[in-house]
Amino acid sequence: MNLPYQLFISFRYLRTKKKQRGISVNTAISIAGVALGVMALIIVLSVMSGFQDDLQKKILGVNAHIVVLSYEGKLKGQAELREKLGRIKGIESSTPFVYGQAMLGSGAKGHGVVVRGIEPDIGVGATDILKNIKGGSIDALKKDAGAPGIIIGRELLRNLGLFVGDEVNLISPFGIAGPLGMLPKIKKFKVAGFFEAGMYEYDSSLAYINLKGAQDFFNYQDSVTGIEIKVDDIYGTEKTGLEIENTLGVPYYTRDWKQMNKNLFAALKLEKIVMFIILVLIVLVASFNIISNLVMIVIEKSREIAILKAMGATSRGIMSIFMIHGLIIGIVGTIIGITGGYTVCYLLKTYKFISLPADVYYLSYLPVKMNLPDFIAVSAAAVIISFIATVYPSWQAAKLNPVEPLRYE
Repeated sequence: MNLPYQLFISFRYLRTKKKQRGISVNTAISIAGVALGVMALIIVLSVMSGFQDDLQKKILGVNAHIVVLSYEGKLKGQAELREKLGRIKGIESSTPFVYGQAMLGSGAKGHGVVVRGIEPDIGVGATDILKNIKGGSIDALKKDAGAPGIIIGRELLRNLGLFVGDEVNLISPFGIAGPLGMLPKIKKFKVAGFFEAGMYEYDSSLAYINLKGAQDFFNYQDSVTGIEIKVDDIYGTEKTGLEIENTLGVPYYTRDWKQMNKNLFAALKLEKIVMFIILVLIVLVASFNIISNLVMIVIEKSREIAILKAMGATSRGIMSIFMIHGLIIGIVGTIIGITGGYTVCYLLKTYKFISLPADVYYLSYLPVKMNLPDFIAVSAAAVIISFIATVYPSWQAAKLNPVEPLRYE
C-alpha cells in the first residue's frame, strides 16, 4: 500500500540532507524540548498524586469514612441504629464513639487533647488505628483493674515526657459542683500505648480511651457522640451517606471524610492544577522550536514546494505536509517524554532513592502515584500544543507563490 505523498514527504523532511543518515539537529532539538516538558509534567504530577494519596491514607487511618451524628447533640439508642446501618449495602462495619476535649497533665506539664472513646473490641473496625499503634496494645483499654488505659500519639507522648505504663491525669473543662464552688474533674489514666498516624495534628493532640470511661468522664450516660462507619467504596461516600440519612431519618445526619477535610483536599487539587498549567509552559516553549524549525524548512524547501505546486499539489496538500511534520515531532517527543517520565517514576517508587527528613515530612522517601488520567491529559496537551504550533508555518508554505522560487531556474 502506497503512502500519501504528504506523509512520505513529511518523513523525508525529518532527515538531514547529507545522504539522509539521521534526524536533523533542529528536529532533534524540537523533539527533545517536547520530551523534557512531558517528562517534567509526568514526574511532578505523579509526585503530587503520591503526596495526596499518602495524606489521604493517613487521614483515613485515624478517621472513619462516614460519621453519623444527631442534631440533638448526643446520639441515643446506638444499638438499634447500628442494626439498621448493618442492613445498608456497602457498609462494612460501624462503631459508636464519644468525642470530647480535655487537658492531659503529667507533673508540671499539660497539653490540650481531643479524647475519643471507643469500644476496643469493635472500635478498630471503622478506622485503621490498630495499624498505627507502635507501642503497647489496644487490649489494655479493656482492663478494669487499677487505672483505666489511655492511648496517645507519639508527639504527645514526647511533649509530656511519658513512657508506656506511666500515669497521667485527664482534666475535664467542665467542673464538678462542690461546697466551695466548681471543682475540676480529674481522672487518673495509665498510658497503655502510643500510635503514630504520621500527621502532627493527630500525633500531638489525640487520645483514645474506653467508650464506657469516656461516657462517664463527659457525663454522656448511655448516649454517644456518633457512630463511625467504614464502607467498601471510599469514593462513593456521598451516595452511601444520603442512603443512611434516608434510612435513619431526622434528627440524624452524616458527614464523610471528604466533607470533613474539604479545604485540605481542595487546596491540594488547586495546587496540582496550577502546577500542571505552569509546567505546560515548558511544552509551549518547545512548541516555539517546532515553529522555528518549520519556518526554516519552508524557506529551505521553497523551490521543492514550488515544484510540487507546479505538478498539481493543492495548497491544502502543501499545508498538510508541514502540519504532519510538526505533529510527528510532537507525537515522538510525547512518546519519549511519557516513557522517560514513567521510567523515572517507576524507579522512584521501587527503589526510593530520594530521601526526605522523616521528622519534617513524616515520610522517609518521595511518594509517587502514577494515574492514567494524568498521563492522558499530559499527552493530549503536548500533542495539541504541537499541532497548533504547525498552523502558521504550514499556512505560510501553502500560500507560497510557485513562480518566485522558479523564476531564475
